[in-house]
Amino acid sequence: MELKVFRDILYAGGGCCTVKAEIPVETEILISDYLPQVFKIVKCFARPVVLQKQLQPGKLTLEGYIRCTVYYQGEDGAGLCQTEQKIPFNKALDLPSFSFTSWSASVEGETEYINCRAVNPRRIEVRGAYGLVASVSTQCSTEAVTALADCGIQQRQATLRGVKRAAVLDKLMAADGTVVFDQPPAAILDVSGSAAVGEMKILNGKAVVKGEIHAQCAWRAKGSAALLGQAATIPFNQILDVEGLTEDCLCQCAVEPVGFAVAEGEDGSPGKLTATSMLHLRAWRPYELNCVTDAFSTQYQVRSESAPLTAEQLACKLDDTAAVTCSGPLPDENTRLLACFVAFGPAAVEQREDGPVLTARVLVTAFGQNSLDEIDSYDKSAELTLPLPVKEMGELIPECWLSAQDVQAGCAGGNLEVTVTVRAQGAVLSRESRPFVSSIEIGDPLAPADPDISLRVYYAQPGEELFDIARRFHVSPGQMLEANGLEPDTRTLAAARRLLVPGA
Repeated sequence: MELKVFRDILYAGGGCCTVKAEIPVETEILISDYLPQVFKIVKCFARPVVLQKQLQPGKLTLEGYIRCTVYYQGEDGAGLCQTEQKIPFNKALDLPSFSFTSWSASVEGETEYINCRAVNPRRIEVRGAYGLVASVSTQCSTEAVTALADCGIQQRQATLRGVKRAAVLDKLMAADGTVVFDQPPAAILDVSGSAAVGEMKILNGKAVVKGEIHAQCAWRAKGSAALLGQAATIPFNQILDVEGLTEDCLCQCAVEPVGFAVAEGEDGSPGKLTATSMLHLRAWRPYELNCVTDAFSTQYQVRSESAPLTAEQLACKLDDTAAVTCSGPLPDENTRLLACFVAFGPAAVEQREDGPVLTARVLVTAFGQNSLDEIDSYDKSAELTLPLPVKEMGELIPECWLSAQDVQAGCAGGNLEVTVTVRAQGAVLSRESRPFVSSIEIGDPLAPADPDISLRVYYAQPGEELFDIARRFHVSPGQMLEANGLEPDTRTLAAARRLLVPGA
């Protein structure tokens, strides 16, 4: 007689790792003739925009650019000025070699250092480095033993619940809107913003995503050094072709603004505001699979091997906000606050006493004009702590994007205080491994029962598994249940008791 082994495909968690890389930031920026000359460098920011990701065995290749923005104080009372340049990069990161069926990678980072100086009033030199942090998570299709039959085989099964990655999409998109200024701007110093997905419809192979981008423009009017603010809202509507997407998928979509462009309107018409954003769409398909955790035979010797199977689950979706406050004294108590900028470090999940929390470093840079009319920058940092609505479920893997939804800053008595409302969008996945039977073979027949033994009695202890007791005597768990009048769903004995062993 041949043992029948039934198998099915399981989408188990594969390799998972975090790697770091350094991207050099080296460039020279020439100040255009229509911009004021440089009197003093105030601050230089570097931010990466990843356009392409490619995963190969042992290697992750990233392609994009570093957006290098320099703020300086112009000559002759011109006030705060800005210029920027894009520095392309192509970086290959070495990874552990593992096989995969599907994968996802999130790329974050922080500026390691940056030096910026004015070579002359029309030329700026930038030298520095940006530290990228790439977190890679994969799934691998694996065969699992789901059932056994014949040869007197007895099996113990457990339900494995998880999700299969159905879609991973990162797409650059552009959306156009309008912005109205009270008067013609002499310079646009900064445009930043956040995005909110208002509606998402899933069809087979397609997704329709609608929402709004909330932009905030910092600008300077002609003949004035004062900074003004102007808000604008840009609607977007994207129809996406997504292979593998079906209506039964669990989906999450986040939109991350990466750049803005403003074109002045003609003849008093509103200006055109174009937002470039990265749309991140993730979709998972839930599954349940009964797999064999243990087995024995009532007729034959059995040789089996076990191996861990890792189930990946969607622990929670993220679309939450948290307030972060940082403060500190300023060198000049008469400093007048001009602007605030916010950047984020890599996100991580930490286990605290009250449960898991999402953490990230929040770096605030404030521009202020001191009593000598010089513009300086001041850096303050704080930690984002966002409680997650999940219980501890093994290893937790965040895949999320952070943005500053609102910034409230004040400067009084020489003390700076900034409150940032941080919005986190994305998801947190969990991984948990359990051993299951990976292979099984039938050996020699068991020795016949001793005819001189007419009755077997076993004194079971609390917490013993009925399956383990049945295996010891090579009888089926069903016979044990029937012989002792136990409930059909009994798996573990709650109290010590005497058991009759059938088949003696």
